[in-house]
Amino acid sequence: HFVLYAIVQALKEHPLVNASLEGDNIVIKKDINLGCAVATPTGLVVPVIKNAGDLNLTGIAKQLDVLATKAKTKKLTMDDLTGGTYTFTNNGSFGTLIATPVILQPQVGIFCTGVIKKRVMVTEDDAIAIRSMMYGTHTYDHRLIDGELGSKFLASVKHHLETMKPENLI
Repeated sequence: HFVLYAIVQALKEHPLVNASLEGDNIVIKKDINLGCAVATPTGLVVPVIKNAGDLNLTGIAKQLDVLATKAKTKKLTMDDLTGGTYTFTNNGSFGTLIATPVILQPQVGIFCTGVIKKRVMVTEDDAIAIRSMMYGTHTYDHRLIDGELGSKFLASVKHHLETMKPENLI
């Protein structure tokens, strides 16, 4: 849920990443409708948290819980599965370190998290420490998002994850 919240904040800062290509037209979406991949016994589905940009962390968590439950009980509607403007997937839930998922067109990006594992790190003061680390990847459509914007978006997600303030989350 923290990653989803950070993605939403980054999408607010980089609205071109929350756009779509429709023919020769670039359509920047006013709402952030976050698709979230959910594994079910019969395969992967991507229900959509509508208006995620208007939700706090708790609201995002509640909406995802409702959609995941509906997905696993085969009660999703077409409305639950349509209208996404950006997608999130968590390959790490299967123990995968890193992945490069395919973009769900006409969206122009997808964010993927890998497994969270403890790793040896060198801290700012040159000490050796063990930290929980996760790789996050951002696959994007180069027809609209170049390496600079794609990297700035990814850095923004990282920044929001590292600087979340509890009072902003509820």
